[in-house]
Amino acid sequence: MSANPQWDISRALRVARLFHLVCGVRDACVTPFLALYLRRLGLAAPWVGILLATKHLIAALWAPCCAFLAKSYRRRRVLLMGSLLGSVGASLLMVLVPPPDEDPPYRSCKANDRATPTALPPAAARTVTVASARQPASRHAPGAPSPPGESRTGTLDAAGFRTAPAGSGHQSSGRPPGYAVRSVEGARTTSPVLHADTSGVKDTPGEGALKAGWTAPPLLAGGTAPGSPANLSAAQGNARTLGLSLEGLRRTFLLSLGSLVFWELLTAPLEQVADDSLYEYLDFVDATDRYRSLWIWRLLGMSAGVCGISALVGQLECVLRTNGPRGVLHFYGYSLVSTLALLVSIAFPVPVCRRREPSCKMVKALSLVGGDPRLILLALTVFLIGAASSTVQNFLFWYMEDHGSSELVMGFSVALGLLGEILLHPFKATLLRKLSRVGTVGLGLGCLAAQLLYYSFLWSWWSVLPAQILSAISNGALWWAVKASVEDLATPGTERPLGAMFRGHIYGGGSSLGSVVGGFVASSFSLAVLYQACCVVLVLWLALFLSIQPRLPQEQKINYSKLLVMEASDTSDSEQGTEGDWLVKAMREEYSE
Repeated sequence: MSANPQWDISRALRVARLFHLVCGVRDACVTPFLALYLRRLGLAAPWVGILLATKHLIAALWAPCCAFLAKSYRRRRVLLMGSLLGSVGASLLMVLVPPPDEDPPYRSCKANDRATPTALPPAAARTVTVASARQPASRHAPGAPSPPGESRTGTLDAAGFRTAPAGSGHQSSGRPPGYAVRSVEGARTTSPVLHADTSGVKDTPGEGALKAGWTAPPLLAGGTAPGSPANLSAAQGNARTLGLSLEGLRRTFLLSLGSLVFWELLTAPLEQVADDSLYEYLDFVDATDRYRSLWIWRLLGMSAGVCGISALVGQLECVLRTNGPRGVLHFYGYSLVSTLALLVSIAFPVPVCRRREPSCKMVKALSLVGGDPRLILLALTVFLIGAASSTVQNFLFWYMEDHGSSELVMGFSVALGLLGEILLHPFKATLLRKLSRVGTVGLGLGCLAAQLLYYSFLWSWWSVLPAQILSAISNGALWWAVKASVEDLATPGTERPLGAMFRGHIYGGGSSLGSVVGGFVASSFSLAVLYQACCVVLVLWLALFLSIQPRLPQEQKINYSKLLVMEASDTSDSEQGTEGDWLVKAMREEYSE
């Protein structure tokens, strides 16, 4: 290795931009659609929440450890290439996870148009039984009519979490009038004798994907009472089938958990190791100011990737006739783009020299948070932001699919928020100066609460798009204010560790908790109730945040400009003694410039 290595900053920045662009496309292939794919595997909301909470927790805890080890042993490039190479194969493990039954409900490419009105969403058309409201209220199996009052109705969770009577349905706000829709997604896990009950029961769109309506089977031939031998044997057969189906769900959940943990262990350190490497590379030549604009390339890659993969999946899903549920092409696209990123990582700038730096910066950052009430308040705010944002990232596509949105519309909704953040960036300095950092955080919290409230009242496949414009403030401007506040409150040398703690540990911990709680709330109530509850929590915290922030002790900073003005107007004899002070001279020159 040369004692004086050459630093080609222009080339390093070009490679870094390309790497961020490709990694943005790579992340957009799977990350927004992962919860939707798990739903199509047959997993209910609580289990999906647990899986995604595990993913967030691993990313929050494992990535800093790997980044520290890679820096200590000078193996950053090895880790970068190993992470990309491993994620190529690890992501394909999710494709091998079998659904709980042999015929997953989302695999069919063509819906039964004769049995489904055109106003219903295509995805839901394959999983619902539709009955006209003008037809008789009770629908039974052919050849086995049953008078009213003879059958019992109830609800069965798709993953076996809860059973409750189905008599108290909710009025649907996302279905066309005149139709009663009952999801039978969960009914596929029970006996084939169990069938959907649409006798006047209507569910909310979000609840319809989480529950299953079922009615007791009619009396079999040779049995005139529920306790007859024929019906007892049928009930025993149904129980055995239900046990096998629940066993299949547990197998699917455990295999998904193992694949997701292995995949996240490989891919979590990539972003932090790449950022640290590039920052230190530019820091050697005092060019860190050019590092701040690289995040735009990642957002551009995500915007293009999420729309591109959605369009490809919509066009090629039925042509290729892939096995398993819909969405496996997302993982194939992820592996393909990861291979391209692996090639780019060969030329990614990694510092060859090593500066002597203290190794306990993270400990100092943690102690700094615990000793500053303003940082504690900001940390609690970021934690709640992570919890609320996780409900949108995990379950918004579920809600959109229940209203008939295609994957292309889902991808476009994500790209709309990302592009809005990019377009708002030129006004970042003006926004922070006019509103202040505290005001911008409050504005971001208010916009996020408004988005969640709007999501709870979706009425059509396109209705989510107008609210995505607010993502430029609820995600972009909010994080700009948080980052500026962290840099302002950090001590010299702890800015980056403190920022990484807020973005990784605190936000990731909130996302993990929000995923678990959101899954159980969505299963017990509905997605609309989940978003309304998150909106109420954010509004209450916003009021508390704005009332506590002015009462916190403010740090009195030295105003060097005022000191220089006072020094210039001072005509005392002490001025001659300060003329030889080099610090005063330097400050005077800086002020005059």
